[in-house]
Parts: sequence; C-alpha cells; structure tokens
Amino acid sequence: MDVKIKTALISVSDKNGIVDFAKKLRTLGVKIISTGGTAKELSKAGLDVINIESVTGFPEMMDGRVKTLHPKIHGALLGLRDNGKHAQSMQEHNIEPIDLVCVNLYPFEQTIAKSDCTLAEAIENIDIGGPSMLRSAAKNNKYVTVVTEPAQYDAVIDEMEKNNASISEQTRSDYARIAFGLTASYDSAISKYLNVQSGVEFPERFSIAVQKQMTLRYGENPHQTGAFYKLSKSGETSVASGSFLEGGTEISFNNLLDTNAAFELVKEFSEPAAVVVKHLNPCGCAIDDDICVAYQKAYEGDVVSAFGGIIALNRKVSVELAQTIMESYSRFGKALGASGFFAEVIIAPEFDKEALEIIRTLKAWGSRVRLIETGPIDRYKIDAGEFDVRCIIGGLLLQKRDLIGWEPHQLTYPTKKRPTQEQLEDLKVAWIAAKHTKSNTIVLVKGKKVVGVGAGQMNRVESGHIAFKNAGDLAKDCVMASDAFFPFPDNVENAAKAGVVAIVQPGGSKKDDEVIACADELGIAMVFTGKRHFKH
Repeated sequence: MDVKIKTALISVSDKNGIVDFAKKLRTLGVKIISTGGTAKELSKAGLDVINIESVTGFPEMMDGRVKTLHPKIHGALLGLRDNGKHAQSMQEHNIEPIDLVCVNLYPFEQTIAKSDCTLAEAIENIDIGGPSMLRSAAKNNKYVTVVTEPAQYDAVIDEMEKNNASISEQTRSDYARIAFGLTASYDSAISKYLNVQSGVEFPERFSIAVQKQMTLRYGENPHQTGAFYKLSKSGETSVASGSFLEGGTEISFNNLLDTNAAFELVKEFSEPAAVVVKHLNPCGCAIDDDICVAYQKAYEGDVVSAFGGIIALNRKVSVELAQTIMESYSRFGKALGASGFFAEVIIAPEFDKEALEIIRTLKAWGSRVRLIETGPIDRYKIDAGEFDVRCIIGGLLLQKRDLIGWEPHQLTYPTKKRPTQEQLEDLKVAWIAAKHTKSNTIVLVKGKKVVGVGAGQMNRVESGHIAFKNAGDLAKDCVMASDAFFPFPDNVENAAKAGVVAIVQPGGSKKDDEVIACADELGIAMVFTGKRHFKH
C-alpha cells in the first residue's frame, strides 16, 4: 500500500542537504513541522514551517531536553489509521497524523571523540526525543516513512515525484529496519562509553555497533556469503579506515583477513618495514633504513609463497618502491609461466601519484591487485579499548587486544652467553613476527629479515622443522623466536643443529633450567620476554 505524504516532521542535527530536501517536500504540497535549530534553519531559507510548540501546546523546555516527547507527536506517529479506536482517540484529542519523520541524532560519537570531552558534555549529547520518534515511526511503518540520513533524501523525493507524493510499502519497511539498526548502534555507543567511564572491562551486556561497507563476492569459500562491516567510529589507522585506490576484482573475505594480518604486523615497527602475508601468516617480514631494501628483503624471504600474497608497508609507496615491487613480482611470475605481476593487495599509508601510474602501467592486464591507502600510522592512536572478538557457535569470546610488542626493559638473559646488539635487533624482528603468526610458531631471522617460518603446527618441534627447512642454508648464524615457552630442550637442540645463535622465548616452563643448561652447553644465547603470544 502506498501512503501519500501530507505532513512531515523534521528535526536534524546534521543539517547537510536539509533545506533542499524540505523545499522539495513543500513543492510536493507537504506541510512541515520542525523543532529548534532546524526550524530556524528552514525559516531562514524562506520555508513555511510549523514550530513544534504550536502542535504540542507546550514550549520546548529544559534546555531542549523536552520538546517532542508528547502524545500529540507520538500519537500522530503511532496511531493505526485503519483502527477505529485509534482514529477516534486521535480525533478526540485533536491529533493530526504525521506521515514522514526526518530525524538524525545528536552527534554523541563525534562529541566523545574530542580529547577534551567531559562526562557532562557527553551526557548532554545523548539524544532521547530523536530515537523515540524514530522508533515510533519505524514501528508504525505501515503508515509512516522514517528518514534517518541525508543519503536517503534524493531517493525519497524521487519516489514521491514519480508516485503522486506517495511512498511505497517496500520503502517504508526498508527505512524502518534501517532506523532500528541506527538506534541500536547509537545505544551501543553510549553503553560502551559509559562502561569505559565506569572502568567496567567486561559489561553484563555487550553489543557491537558496526555499519555495512560492502557485500563481498563470498565468504571463505564460494558456497558461503559474506559482507564487510566497519565499527562506526575508530580513530586507529587500519584496514577498515583505509581507502581503496585501485579496483580490479572486488576484494574478498580472505583478502581482508590477510590484509588486516599484514598491516597489523607492519604497524608494529617504527623503522621502515615491509611484510608479505599468505593465509594469515607472514611469509616475509623485514626492516631496514631504506623501505625499498626492506621490501626486497621481505619479498625474498619466501618468493614462492609471496606470489599472490598481500604486501603491507609502513612507508609511502614512491616511484622507486613501486618499480621494485612490480619488477620483483613480474620476474618471478614469468618464471612460473604466469602473465606477470600477481599480488592480491598492496596496503600502505600513502601512494605517490606517479607510483600509482607505474602500478597501473606495469601490472598485467586483468591483474586484480587492490591498493589500499590508510593515511599516516599514528602509534599513539592505537585503540586499546577495542576488543578482540572471536565467534563460536551461539556466542562470542571477548578479550583485550594483544598490544605487547618488543619491550627491552622487560627482557631477562638467563644464559651465560648474551646476544650481541646485532642479534638483539634480529630477535626483535623475530619476536614481533612470531606474535603475528599462528601458534605453534617458530620464526627465524637473519639480517633483520625473516628467513624461515613454521606456523600452526600441533607441536612446536614440528614448527621448528618447517622453519629450518624453509630457511635452508640461511639458518646458519640466524636467531629464532618461539611464541611460547619450550617444555623440553629438544627445540634448542634442533636449533643448534640448524646453526641458530640466539633464541627469544617467553620462559616460564617447569623445565626452564634444563632448557637454559642445554643452551649454555650448545653456546646459544637466550632471551626471556616474560610474555606469551599464542595466536589461535
């Protein structure tokens, strides 16, 4: 059933486009009721507006806290027009129906994002009347159209112009469910803020406010559907906050997971760093004073796995870096008989315009590389309050994010032999890379470059065998990281056979004494971090 729009109530915080929207409604013969600042804005534009107090018979009061919470408003929104008793009540109390509500809410999240925001200011920016009107209108979408954002204005006007100032049942239903999603997200943001203010780490009830960004081609596998949602407000530089610069094939569910894994690892380094990820694990990771050298070292860590992987960088992609990336991938691709360049994603803080042109020119036609620009990485804007959320069937597991990296002041040195300064720099790279690799994990590093990774095995010895095999001759004189302690000396014995000279691990095993004695006997330096980095 189509419903003709005769009366609209407009009350918005975000006034972008509202004057044009209201003018078009008036052109279509719609009577407009409005409140406070919105009414002033529309009146200033020459529009005939009915002030809310003229409808309710009450002035706006208590600094605007009370203005629309009145039976003449909510009765006008909630009344069922095909219900005789409702119609009689509306007539008895002189309640005229409202057919369209255009409301967006007080900017609560923008307010609390300000560094100087006080609790009192945050409380004042909790909208009460707005969500109430949205919920009333959405509940009664059989008769009422609820408009919640400027992006909907043109569609509403277009439909009304084509349909005798009426809105279809389908549109009303769609906008109603969007409105309920908005009010749920709004309440979630308020709840999160108040929990933080009260020091409540894990609240009695927890909800996540996210907004759909895109529908994905599919989930992990083609028979699964998937979509990407973004937290409504996050000041942290991340994949979710990045901008897509290069199209090609739509980004996939797995691409986003891998890109996140790569970028979160490269963010750990203040030095110029490059990471290559495949199936959530780093197959390449390196740091250097020169970002081009760092990339080349990371790529060479495992060129076979790097083909078709994700490249993450923590510095701008210059012309020189773009050429280095394209040439390395193209050269290896051609050696395999492929058409040339093949990487799924390149993510970096910035891309020079000339670098973009090089990538567009040199990549093979049909290549599906996507470029994501994140903006500068600000390590002081890491959101420690954001949860690491994992799903199980029927529930969620929440934990605080693992934000512990390389902490030199926390290190202890249990062995007789201490690592050299050069070895410590390599141990840092190995430890951080191990943190971002699936457990059980062994990572080998030489010259600030990952040369071998053993990941995701059911026992740590097997992870070591894989890492030593991948490193080959490069294992000689390298350093090794383990994401968790050694329960037995066997990993140390295997490391010595491969040529490892220094090891970093959490420590804390019941057999630490045996492990340390083994390292001493074999002449290996060992460092304890006191922290474990399991990653399931």
